[in-house]
Amino acid sequence: MTENERGGPSRRALIGWGGAGLALGAAAAGGGVALSEGSLGLASAAPDHAVAFHGTHQAGIATPVQDRLHFAAFDVKTENRAEFVQLLKDWTAAARLMTAGKPVGEGAYGGLAEAPPDDTGEALGLSPSRLTLTVGFGPSLFERFGLADRRPAALADLPKFPGDNLDAARTGGDLCVQACADDPQVAVHAIRNLARVGFGKVAVRWSQLGFGKTSSTTPDAQTPRNLMGFKDGTRNIAGTETARLDQHVWVSASDGDAKSAWMTGGSYLVARRIRMNIETWDRTSLQEQEDVFGRDKGEGAPAGKAKEHDAPFLKAMKPDAHVRLAHPDSNDGITILRRGYSFTDGTDGLGRLDAGLFFLAYQRDVREGFIPLQRRLAAHDALNEYIQHVGSAVFAVPPGVRDSHDWWGRALFSKEA
Repeated sequence: MTENERGGPSRRALIGWGGAGLALGAAAAGGGVALSEGSLGLASAAPDHAVAFHGTHQAGIATPVQDRLHFAAFDVKTENRAEFVQLLKDWTAAARLMTAGKPVGEGAYGGLAEAPPDDTGEALGLSPSRLTLTVGFGPSLFERFGLADRRPAALADLPKFPGDNLDAARTGGDLCVQACADDPQVAVHAIRNLARVGFGKVAVRWSQLGFGKTSSTTPDAQTPRNLMGFKDGTRNIAGTETARLDQHVWVSASDGDAKSAWMTGGSYLVARRIRMNIETWDRTSLQEQEDVFGRDKGEGAPAGKAKEHDAPFLKAMKPDAHVRLAHPDSNDGITILRRGYSFTDGTDGLGRLDAGLFFLAYQRDVREGFIPLQRRLAAHDALNEYIQHVGSAVFAVPPGVRDSHDWWGRALFSKEA
């Protein structure tokens, strides 16, 4: 692989041109990062442990849901458009390598002793673990770099919903990266390395670790349970349901107008940190718990039915049951693809667990998906007694990286695209 194919000169090449001072100076200035497919560092990708990085859509949306999550929202610090575009190219190159189980740059060791390694090294010897990296652009990014006229109308600011108690430190962001993997260390390694590559140009605004997927995109898999002990996502869109994905998740060329054409093949992501009042829930009777959800706790069957996947009879549920209020039949067919995770982040200082659901939902248009659905749930859902939304963000998730010459956001930033 040549230096140009790697996206920049290697550290050894820099030494050859101007000595150690040049290499260290370039790093300190936050210049382009050399990203090579060197043999040092991470274990080779096993076919059954790696998810294809290239495609029409970004991986990590309809992909079979992995066991672990590290989600990070970033603030952009640079005012230089070209510098930010180079960052997106560097991130893409790093992601292409990490999802294949390869090191960033020259790896975690074996390089110049006087400079930091290109890769942080905590994933040494680990398989790719089905790592996917998914990038999104927040509304605030379109206030920069002359992008105001490229913001899609479907990337709507979320209104304040009844019951919201949002923490500004866990809300918003210019862009996001969703790292999903079956090994938590692989997911953390990916976010850590992207943050390192972006040093000086972006900074982490907030992040969230997740475990125990709470929804599945695989129809033959066992439906996962949330921290309240109930099955979640029984009728979630499956990755194999191409018609439903096209109808409810992927942005079409017919959506919007010319300024949003760059989003064709992409989707819109809503991220919500939902804290559960675990201690109150754990003292609630089984009957009330089942009434709140509209399903039985053991099998997951809808009220009045025997099996989990039996068609629900909504009128058999309480009027404020969560399933009844969230069902497409109660919301003019609104359907979103859920990809959430459980979280627990210690305690709140009052002896209560800081735990709940990190809700992730993909849809074709936020105005026709999450917003009307959440308005209904926020006003009437019996579950609101036991939960509170404390963090929130919305992002435009661009289409996938098509090939080795493509990069995240090219359709937005390149006139030729």
